Amino acid sequence: MKKIALVAAMTAALSVSVQPAQAEDYVIDIEGQHAFVQFKISHLGYSWLLGEFTDFEGSFSYDEANPSAASVNVTIDTTSIDSNHAERDKHLRSDDFLAVDDYPEATFTSTSFTPNGDGTAVLAGDLTLRGVTKPIEIAVTEVGAGPDPWGGFRRGFEGKVTLTLADFGIDYDLGPAAKTVDMYLSIEGIRQ
Repeated sequence: MKKIALVAAMTAALSVSVQPAQAEDYVIDIEGQHAFVQFKISHLGYSWLLGEFTDFEGSFSYDEANPSAASVNVTIDTTSIDSNHAERDKHLRSDDFLAVDDYPEATFTSTSFTPNGDGTAVLAGDLTLRGVTKPIEIAVTEVGAGPDPWGGFRRGFEGKVTLTLADFGIDYDLGPAAKTVDMYLSIEGIRQ
């Protein structure tokens, strides 16, 4: 009888240990504001204009055993653009730039995640901005993962991408150095 119980216990333990890992789902921590969508663009070639989108939401899925299966979805409220200057922000919301009355949201949906094996990866996906959808590639670095002080589990990444404004129908002339905008993304997700 003891042998049967021991074999049963070992079989149960073995079956638990060989269960495949599953992807974990995360919600981007907007409530605690541990996520940022920021930008930097040249102003006439003389200085830098910095700003961010303060209202966005999203989620991602990540499996440590199979990181190439990761996926991301983000929606940005384009009306939430903030460059620390109310009149400039009004202009950025106008048809010259974001045309927020017609396109109040921008979205990103990933199509692939390619790890480089060193904590970095390339996140490819479709960005829709001003009603135009284009494929983009974001250079990603894993920041870290682990338990938080409130009994949860978090995972964080940062990403960088340069967008060509004309690709999304933005052709307002701020000088030849302002044809592109650098985006910086800092994303912390809470495991669900």
